[in-house]
Amino acid sequence: MALQVIGAGLGRTGTFSLKFALEHLGFGPCYHMSEVLASARRSVPLWIEAAQGRADWDAIFDGFAATCDYPGCTYWRELAAYYPQAKIILTTRDADSWFDSVSATVFSKPHRATFSDGPLAPFFDATVYADFGDRIDDRAFMTDYFRRWTQQVIDAVPPERLLVYSAREGWEPLCAFLGVPVPDLPYPRVNSREEMAHGREEASHQSGENSGPPSPEQLEAFARAYIDQLKAEAFAG
Repeated sequence: MALQVIGAGLGRTGTFSLKFALEHLGFGPCYHMSEVLASARRSVPLWIEAAQGRADWDAIFDGFAATCDYPGCTYWRELAAYYPQAKIILTTRDADSWFDSVSATVFSKPHRATFSDGPLAPFFDATVYADFGDRIDDRAFMTDYFRRWTQQVIDAVPPERLLVYSAREGWEPLCAFLGVPVPDLPYPRVNSREEMAHGREEASHQSGENSGPPSPEQLEAFARAYIDQLKAEAFAG
């Protein structure tokens, strides 16, 4: 199965909601960081190979029809070239609100500490944190990075192949771009800051107090449960 949709938007731009929206519209399963963690023992080595210039995209995305969020967004250029028929969705938002969101969640010091010394550290360093260095807490640098990222995608992708999209817009522009009917239900809105904070606490609890970062096995169990939890909430009304 070749990818039909490639998400070029950075994490915390509505990517988990987009994952469930695409799956509901028939473009699933949709790859996402949560899917990496849910199959960490298989997926992480493949992504480390990709970061080292030896990507096997067909192996990474085997069985998936779409991708969004990290780590796929890091390689959107490579994926767009490898899957030339795929459409590109650039999820975006206000740069300052994005920085506030990532600083409270995926780029927060507690979140980074969860993975900084564990077996997944090389994966996160290569596919998520590589562009930021020691400036990940620098608002001016990060918001400029976000704006430049957005513009680079817009400049590089032909307009007929690209949807610049905010989750606030709901189903209509997404469905028009993909050529599918608009569902008669609310657009999913999941993975809030509060849900992420609770999820990180649960992951830490599962790994045990003072026992270091969670193991790949523990992450797989947690990530699968978290995906199932959010999926149940996505269209609960």
